Order: sequence, then C-alpha cells, then structure tokens
Amino acid sequence: MKKSVSLLIAVILGIGSVLAQDVKTETPAPNPNAPEITFDKLVHDYGTLYVQGDGNCEFVFTNNGKEPLILSSVKSSCGCTVPSWPREPILPGKKESIKVKYDTNRVGPINKTITVMSNAKNSPVVLKIAGNIIQKPQDNTVPEKNVSSGSVPVSK
Repeated sequence: MKKSVSLLIAVILGIGSVLAQDVKTETPAPNPNAPEITFDKLVHDYGTLYVQGDGNCEFVFTNNGKEPLILSSVKSSCGCTVPSWPREPILPGKKESIKVKYDTNRVGPINKTITVMSNAKNSPVVLKIAGNIIQKPQDNTVPEKNVSSGSVPVSK
C-alpha cells in the first residue's frame, strides 16, 4: 500500500509540474523596414451610372516602406468586379495602381469590396466600390418641329 500511495503522489506531482510549465511563444519583432502600402482613396463612388456605362476605376497607392512591396493577390467579393494589379515588386517611394472593372449590366446598387494581400506591414487592405446602376430613359417620342409664326420657307 505504501508503494501505491507513493506512486500516486509521484504521478500527481509529475502532472502538476508539467501543467505548471509556462509555454512561451515568441512573436517575431515587426520589421521596421517592411513595405507599407498607402492608398490615395479606399472607396470609389461611381455615383449613378446607366446600364452598360463606364465601370472602370483606379486605386492609386504608394510604397511608403523601405523594402520592395509585392502584391500577392487582389480579390474581389464577386465575379462582377475584376481587378488588375502590378505583378512586379514596387520599389520604396514608387506609385502604382490597381485597376477595377465593374460589370454595369446589372441594375441596382453597387457595394463591392476588393481585398489586397501583400508583404506590407498593414496587409490586408480592403478597398470598396459603391454607386447605383439605372436603366437609360426610353425616348420614344418624335421631336416636334418648332415653327415661329413669322417664318417663311426658304426658296432657292
């Protein structure tokens, strides 16, 4: 019985010492030279557009860090919004742009996001486009001829 009590105490002390260990996970220090992406604007408002109107816009950005900026992916929230972006590294202090094409064949409000993933210390960045698409007004009327009362036909 003494052996089983001693064994039980040893097991309890062993488990207690394992649980008492402080597991420290170290997070790496942020790179002070890392690139930083800064956009001129984060939201583009198209306002009101007609169906099949110009759905193009551009988001200009600058690399304000000390190392080259690499955009790894630029994804839109739906297939009606197609972004294009530079694939080569953007050097410190340089400006570039992300071009966005929205499909204006859909009537209704525009409220979409574009998520920019990069090696920047402030990644990811979410860009937004907004606006409203309406139908073109139908002009089925024939224009009336304006005739002033004192006019005469021109003769040749």
